[in-house]
Amino acid sequence: MRFHEFAGYLQSLESTSSRTQMYRLLGELFNRASAAETEALAYMCEGRLLPAFAGVETGMGERSVAASIAAAARRKAEVIDKASDQLGDLGLVAEKFMRPLKRPSLTVTGVYNQLLEVARTSGPGSAVEKQRRLAALLARASPLEARYIVRLTLGRLRLGVAAPTIIEAVARAATDDPKAARHIIERAYNICSDLGLVLRTLAEKGLPALESIKVRPGSPVRPMLAERLRSAAEIIHKIGRCGVEAKLDGFRCQVHLKGEMVEIYSRNLERMTPMFPDIAAAAREDFDARSAIIDGEALAVNEETGEYYPFQVTVQRKRKHEIERLAAEFPLRLVVFDLLYADGKDLTRHSYVARRAELKRRIKRNSRRLQLAEGETVATAEEVQIFFDREVSLGHEGIIAKRLDSAYEPGARNYNWIKLKRAYRGELNDTVDVVIIGYLRGRGARARLGIGSLVGAVYDGKTDSFKSICKIGSGLSDENWVRIRKLLDAEQSADKPARVDSRLVPDVWVNPRYVVSVLADEITRSPVHTAAQDTTGRGLALRFPRVVGFIREDKSPEDATTTAEITKMYRQQRKREVSS
Repeated sequence: MRFHEFAGYLQSLESTSSRTQMYRLLGELFNRASAAETEALAYMCEGRLLPAFAGVETGMGERSVAASIAAAARRKAEVIDKASDQLGDLGLVAEKFMRPLKRPSLTVTGVYNQLLEVARTSGPGSAVEKQRRLAALLARASPLEARYIVRLTLGRLRLGVAAPTIIEAVARAATDDPKAARHIIERAYNICSDLGLVLRTLAEKGLPALESIKVRPGSPVRPMLAERLRSAAEIIHKIGRCGVEAKLDGFRCQVHLKGEMVEIYSRNLERMTPMFPDIAAAAREDFDARSAIIDGEALAVNEETGEYYPFQVTVQRKRKHEIERLAAEFPLRLVVFDLLYADGKDLTRHSYVARRAELKRRIKRNSRRLQLAEGETVATAEEVQIFFDREVSLGHEGIIAKRLDSAYEPGARNYNWIKLKRAYRGELNDTVDVVIIGYLRGRGARARLGIGSLVGAVYDGKTDSFKSICKIGSGLSDENWVRIRKLLDAEQSADKPARVDSRLVPDVWVNPRYVVSVLADEITRSPVHTAAQDTTGRGLALRFPRVVGFIREDKSPEDATTTAEITKMYRQQRKREVSS
């Protein structure tokens, strides 16, 4: 496939505001591609070069890319800088200055491989060499091709396309039974988190071959998530006799061990290994296995008292610099709560009871760096409540209840796991994770910041879309308002993104990428918002929302609170109102 043809699809995807049209375009694109091209197309449609967990980026910022454009177009750097200020997008700048070609010759595979070479260029003089390689590639590109080559280089494709969208599109195009196909593709993707591998396997060998994709160290499994209920009685009514574990407020970590090799991945599959050398050492030395995949929560611990620091302290460990100093000052402990794989055996289909027993057996005695999550088996609401009250008294978030015979379901959120947090008891003061889909520029004192409020949305998994739920105008310092505006401006969309469903029109639309946690006074019905609309067309809205902290870097847009969760929270709130 010529890259010019691919760029045409990207342009069409960028301009459409219809999810149905987006599915059609993506399905057509993958049907026209060869099996060998499918892998590269999958990554590039996501705006990356390899799976997220590989952590591969081109390593080129705007200044370096601008220099490459200037060299390829044979223009002075000042000319490129001026155009960048005017257009606000180096992709459009490259498109403006590249000369038209009668017969574009670049191929999808060729461009992809050259961008990978740029990413892998390292060592002394690598910055100059990266610029040279990109300039050489742009010099052979048509204007439209140059737009998307530059955006891919910068990691700013601006399509609003994520793995669920691509999976849905391919499932619709692959078979007469899209629902069944989607289930098979999703299962394979959730196991390996590598969309390129999944779609290439599908293209080469068909749907049955996806069953051959297995859990293995080095390929992170998409984490299993919990639903929520508001009381111990509801938990017992829902799942009966169950296991309960402490819910701690740290970094969700998936640790992969293979011999001496250890890799650590965050909840949203970001590679964290270099930041957490103490956790890597613990996995090598304190866990009895040659190979394993461990799920747990990393927390900064006060070694004198054995107490865990609050999340605000733990989050300081998520740094790329001063790692040794921070590791000495705030050592981490990994509280482990699940075992997905051990010594060649996939444990995800085993029961919770069996997995926990195996996990306990393999943690070496007296380890100070690995600790099994505190837990017990309970049969009554009273026992759940006693365990919950004890954990809250220790300063923990709450508990997780787990169905005793449940398997580990990668990527799933269901009632096999149920979280009960102290914030659920009483008024609505639990945080809601919302995706930013736009912002308003603001008035008065905020006008000087260029941003006054954010438009937030929740995720609807059934339609793979983001439904508006609030306008957020508080919770950030002036400095953080400016920071967040700069981040959002890099994700600007000329029109409402195809995956966004909002009646409220912001001054600036942005592609769904960034998640923030907000607190609100209550959930109300609203004719303005589209989340969980009822038969009259009214959605749900957060009343008086305010940001807690800053961007949730550990969460992808699809990890945001869902419309189903918001609906349940609203119903629980209504029950409390009726009973009070």
